[in-house]
Amino acid sequence: MLAETRRRHLLDLIARQGFATLDELVKSLGVSESTVRRDLEALDLARAIKRTHGGAVFQGEMRALPALEDRVTKAALEKQAIGQAAVALLEEGDTVLLDGGTTTLEVARSLLGLGYSLQVVTNSLPIAQLLASCPTIDLILIGGYVYPRTGVALGPLAIATMQGIRVRKSVLGAGGIVADGIYNSNLLLVETERQMMACGQETIIVADSSKFGRQALARLCGLDEVQHLVVDSGIGDDDRGMVERAGVTVHLAPVATENAEGPANGAPRPDGLRKDA
Repeated sequence: MLAETRRRHLLDLIARQGFATLDELVKSLGVSESTVRRDLEALDLARAIKRTHGGAVFQGEMRALPALEDRVTKAALEKQAIGQAAVALLEEGDTVLLDGGTTTLEVARSLLGLGYSLQVVTNSLPIAQLLASCPTIDLILIGGYVYPRTGVALGPLAIATMQGIRVRKSVLGAGGIVADGIYNSNLLLVETERQMMACGQETIIVADSSKFGRQALARLCGLDEVQHLVVDSGIGDDDRGMVERAGVTVHLAPVATENAEGPANGAPRPDGLRKDA
């Protein structure tokens, strides 16, 4: 196989998955490890991929995992309400693992006003930066390859770090929710999130109602592997029924509007938060 053809195959594989290990690439192409290393060096120099410990990450345009700043304004009021409702599920002294993402960032923001202490584990640099100076938060940051433009540590190093961690609750976002299960937009992200689920005694999914009916690139888990779903009150009856039939407890977060009575910034009223079993 010509070097140009071989490198195109390598790039296609890495682009499809978002990340690929050196062993995967060697087995896929049926060539030596040294050949794959040379090809990865060439692709890295061309800025098509970025080499990491044990593999490579697709560099390209990063369409598979949009930048944090590109997502933060979407469903902003819903995410704020969800963040408040998710915090209501936590208890003093809990150890909580927070996934990276815009909805989990709102969960972290809601932790700042708590009057009790928590231990928070996260792979998100934006979340860590937000919580680092909070006196009631004992913060643990997971290391690993930091995915460009998202500030989230993913991949083998992050997974290896979490294998020795146990938490009370794991709080994860979602890119899509359908009858088949929970989906997200990047295979590397999903592999890391599966380890996050393995760390927790309970898994809490935080997602706005627009995520229902979407099937993203990679399947994270079945609905029956999740204990709680926190979602805004815009969720349809059919979608809610689908989730509850899988044994998931649904917690509704009413969304305040700018025209509604209450805080002008769209934050939920203090008495407007409810939990529906």
